[in-house]
Amino acid sequence: MAISPGRDAAFSCQKSALSESLRTKKFPLTEEEIFYMNCRAAYLTVFKSSLENIISKEQLYLALQHAGRNPSQKTINKYWTPQTAKLNFDDFCVILRKEKPTSKAELLKSFKQLDVNDDGCILHTDLYKLLTKRGEKMTREEVSAVTSLADVNADGKFDYIKFCKLYVTTNEQCLKTTVEKLEVDSKLRRQQFGNHIEEPPERDPSSVPKPSPRIIRKTEQETFSKKGDTRSSSLATTRKFKTSISFTITMGANSNRNSKLTEPNSIKEWQCVQSKGCFFLEEDGEIISHQYRMQIAQRSMVYLTIKPLNLSQVEGKPSPWLSIDTALYILKENESQANLQLMCFTELRNREVFGWTGELGPGIYWLIPSTTGCRLRKEIKPVTEEAQLVYRDETGELFLTKEFRSTLSDIFEVIDLDGNGLLSLEEYNFFELRTSGEKCDEDAWAVCRDNFDTKKNELTRQGFMDLNLMEANDQEGDPRDLWVTLHSMGYNKALELTEACPFVIDIYADKCKPRIKAVHMEACSGQLEKAICKSVLNKGDARVMDGYENIIVHTYKRDTWITSVIENKSDNKVIIHINNELSKNCVNNRGLNIFAVEVAPKSTMVCQHVMPVNERQEWIYYCVYSLIS
Repeated sequence: MAISPGRDAAFSCQKSALSESLRTKKFPLTEEEIFYMNCRAAYLTVFKSSLENIISKEQLYLALQHAGRNPSQKTINKYWTPQTAKLNFDDFCVILRKEKPTSKAELLKSFKQLDVNDDGCILHTDLYKLLTKRGEKMTREEVSAVTSLADVNADGKFDYIKFCKLYVTTNEQCLKTTVEKLEVDSKLRRQQFGNHIEEPPERDPSSVPKPSPRIIRKTEQETFSKKGDTRSSSLATTRKFKTSISFTITMGANSNRNSKLTEPNSIKEWQCVQSKGCFFLEEDGEIISHQYRMQIAQRSMVYLTIKPLNLSQVEGKPSPWLSIDTALYILKENESQANLQLMCFTELRNREVFGWTGELGPGIYWLIPSTTGCRLRKEIKPVTEEAQLVYRDETGELFLTKEFRSTLSDIFEVIDLDGNGLLSLEEYNFFELRTSGEKCDEDAWAVCRDNFDTKKNELTRQGFMDLNLMEANDQEGDPRDLWVTLHSMGYNKALELTEACPFVIDIYADKCKPRIKAVHMEACSGQLEKAICKSVLNKGDARVMDGYENIIVHTYKRDTWITSVIENKSDNKVIIHINNELSKNCVNNRGLNIFAVEVAPKSTMVCQHVMPVNERQEWIYYCVYSLIS
């Protein structure tokens, strides 16, 4: 449906779709467990296994329908682009988090704005304007499908009250039927997907002694529990492990002092280019960022660095995201974009700067920024007071508040990728894609240039401010659309940047001037996942699962964090149980001390990244990997 739902309604349809058998369990499921159960149920209605891929738009549409969604063609096209060859189960979960089910209240509120007679009906002409001009715009064919429904249309009018009831009931029934099918099929219930265990645990209120990972043996039944962490304990369960191995790594406080990043002595004589970018945290915890192409004209010594971008104007009070880790993976393009070769990555560190120095030959390189996700996480602290974005003076004229103008200035600084103080059409379109999902074409940019302050065909900072003021005026001072933009850029209701991390990349070369261009804004997966796996396999320590030589755990220790990769050389998928309970002063990117991962046949996957909570204190990584199946 074209109307965008509110976040508060995200799980309303999902909760109501649970079968009676689930509601009568001793311990109710958490919202997260409900979400993943519905993901699994919908996926397995279309596919036999979670390891199967979605290979067509039709399959994606069908799976989304079984999950209680009713996607428009535009929604499908957003996730299935001309470059898309396949989507996996994890991609499907990401889509479901973004495409929330629409609640009846949200639908009624949207339609009621056009109900001039307050009689529960809307003229077809007004309905067409609403659905094709606002929100996620529908096509003529999609609107015609709505107005031709016999049960909710008569005499050129659309009965939106009947439609809302029909729409929500159909979606809920579709999801309920899908979940009940999964409940009945005991074989499917036993399958595990991603990092979540299918059946909720039987939590014992009595204290359970914590077992020592040192005494885990084959076929021995172990119970893992995590005190004080409901997410972790909800995944703890009694399992029979076929084999287990453990790792212990002790890291000293401020352990980066032994491999400090240093600039080349003659760097002042080298040629330099710079580009900015940003990591954005999605609703489901996935991280996306800009990705770049770099051209080196001739063989050169190269010095690359990446660091968080400090936006604070107050001396001695740096931006709070400077503690977020950053990294840059450099891949060389050989013959085609699909054939990328990992060349290097920024291993060395000097405070918040990560860098690499070495020789690169002439050619095209891809620069893929990365952050582990250990510190860029969903905000937990609630915001008690919403910041004011606009106000009217005594004459009724609308203005942006000082606080909002300051925030817009920071956003301008982030999206001005080349740092020239102006926004090109390409730079502005990264902003538009992030906040609205659509690009500004040349005609629209010409209108923008005619109405707002520009310089050399690029938008000035003042022009950007005026553009946002125009948007506020278009909504008659209603700030809701402005808040959509701010949330998309990582800001909370207090105008604090909590779910994004801007960064800056500097590239120096001694023989030629490098060229760099931002070309994508994509999820930190795919090529990045391959690059991380390859770097860990090349430089990390490998441990084979006892008795299972085809299952290998690779662990790579950097000064700032530890990354583990699981390699499955066998012809069958495997499920690995991970227990971090005995680690000290540690945090991982999954936010769980106990979890499970499913590794496809003949594949590798990043299992987890681990960092210290407090770098000024010693931290101990103690992890047990156990083979379930």
